[in-house]
Amino acid sequence: MSVEVIRPDWSVHPRVRAAFTLRTGGVSSAPFNTLNLGAHVVDDPSAVAENRRRVRAQLGLPCEPAWLQQVHGVRVVDLDAGTAKPAGATNEGADAAITRTASRVCAILVADCIPVLFAARDGSAVAAAHAGWRGLAGGVLEATVAALGCDPAGLSAWLGPGIGPAHFEVGDDVRDAFLESTGATRLEATGSARGARPGELCVAEPASAFKRNPRGRWQCDLALLARWRLAKLGVTDVHGGNACTYADAARFFSFRRDGQCGRMAALIWLQAAP
Repeated sequence: MSVEVIRPDWSVHPRVRAAFTLRTGGVSSAPFNTLNLGAHVVDDPSAVAENRRRVRAQLGLPCEPAWLQQVHGVRVVDLDAGTAKPAGATNEGADAAITRTASRVCAILVADCIPVLFAARDGSAVAAAHAGWRGLAGGVLEATVAALGCDPAGLSAWLGPGIGPAHFEVGDDVRDAFLESTGATRLEATGSARGARPGELCVAEPASAFKRNPRGRWQCDLALLARWRLAKLGVTDVHGGNACTYADAARFFSFRRDGQCGRMAALIWLQAAP
């Protein structure tokens, strides 16, 4: 079986390439079956290496992705700077990466958290961010947009598969972390907002992403929280965010569903000019 991926449903510059890997098409054994790309989950290292090789070949990547040691923080690695590790090495303690050159691939590993891909609409830069609840509340999306140095109105964003609100139960601590950001944000929807139609004016705020459940806890909508953060930044061309990793075991790994499991990757890079 060949490697299967999801391609972001966005309209971006022809230089921009992006993909999200599914769990099929690799060689890892259960519980990492089969296309596990995470080297930190006690899978056989040779299987991870082969899985990564298959992804490189299938997607025609210009190099080995810049894998991050993700810590649910807000540090952004500039892959064009001298402080970044070379292709294939692990950049420690970072949860986002940016690049403006065609020789580098940004990568985020996930198994419930939302990967957010960014592309400048003029094709000058791309980025990837790891947006679990801690990263979102801490400001990883804000840090990524700041590091890109682009006008937010000139950015497109794509939210990859993550755990959906029906399956993401949290406590008051998570809700309180987001409610520190107060007030509503009015944004012009582009058809990608949850439940919105193109041109429809909608109001989003953190409180609306939390619904009380019968256990006295909260069902949390991570994608809605990400959209709210992006809207505050001025990034309104936002797509994706509708696929639930927990609900679709055939296609996705899910840490909350399975505990020990593999990791999928969201990848973005710039194609070299012909």
